[in-house]
Amino acid sequence: MTTISSIDGMLQQLRGLAQSATGQESQASAVSSGGFAGELQRSLARISNVQEKAYGQAEAFELGKPGVSLNDVMIDMQKANVSFQTGVQVRNRLTAAYQEMMNMTV
Repeated sequence: MTTISSIDGMLQQLRGLAQSATGQESQASAVSSGGFAGELQRSLARISNVQEKAYGQAEAFELGKPGVSLNDVMIDMQKANVSFQTGVQVRNRLTAAYQEMMNMTV
């Protein structure tokens, strides 16, 4: 769930940037230097950590290590998949927003 809240934060920052670019007043404070980029980087790191944990669990299960159940492996793999798919969708929306901003006439 923290990935979703991070994505919401990034989208709010994008909306604020879009509003300021069009001359509208934004209620949110100005984006601090590295704010958006830093949040994006942290989100990608969280996705990577979830994937590494899932792959580690799967490997441990395959090796027959005690205390690793198939249920846990399957849940972790699904979490990794959902995190990755969310990241892909955010990337797609950021790309679309960037292209839309680039096509704006000044």
